[in-house]
Amino acid sequence: MSEYRVRATGEVKSQGQIRRDNPNMSLPRVWKAATCDALGIDPVLASPKPAPLGDYTTVLRNGVIQDSNGNWVYNWTEREMFSEYTRTDISEDGTETEVTVTKAEQETAYQTKLDADAGERVRSERDRLIADTDWWASSDLTMTAEQTAYRQALRDITDHSNFPYLQEADWPTKPE
Repeated sequence: MSEYRVRATGEVKSQGQIRRDNPNMSLPRVWKAATCDALGIDPVLASPKPAPLGDYTTVLRNGVIQDSNGNWVYNWTEREMFSEYTRTDISEDGTETEVTVTKAEQETAYQTKLDADAGERVRSERDRLIADTDWWASSDLTMTAEQTAYRQALRDITDHSNFPYLQEADWPTKPE
């Protein structure tokens, strides 16, 4: 979606909004520099969203800024995901209690959820890999020591020191 910065106000508007603001003006399909000058606007160029620097921060778009080349580009701001707040809990007898929820408590709960989700993905992949080798264990076949070790290593993957954030090298190698 094309966006433009209105020179007079600094507002950022879409091409559709600018067309609606100028209903009596015939505008070309492609807007070149002359069209932008006539409308008093500058194009806004998309800039890549940076990765957050902190574990519990997020990056949000915050308007536009001018880059070193004079182009208007997306402005990105990093902010904390969590902040301390107070809530009111009501017990069954109707008593109200003020409870402060700390930033650390929220971060711990968030990290616990991330760890649980990552663990679930690892277990799912492990189960798929074991299922792919179930035929090795049929009654009319004898598994090799390598096959048995591979299947056991898959079962033990949750005991790995990097669990649940395994790297490719952490997984056992399937025997031929």
